[in-house]
Amino acid sequence: MNTRLITTLAASVLISLTLGACSGMSARDTNTATGAVLGGAAGAILTGGSTAGTVGGAAVGGVIGNKMDPNKK
Repeated sequence: MNTRLITTLAASVLISLTLGACSGMSARDTNTATGAVLGGAAGAILTGGSTAGTVGGAAVGGVIGNKMDPNKK
């Protein structure tokens, strides 16, 4: 198997397990965690896997997720 495929599958499983632990969290906490995970993944993809891009994306995604209001329509 391709190393990149194995890494992607492992990351997907890790993300799924991490988000599964969000069941007892408030909506704001869940949004923050989800935003951080998605932002980190996007940062890694857009910067070619650099650590700074991943951490920066996670930070920005976490802030955006924290500011999301689930009750706003």
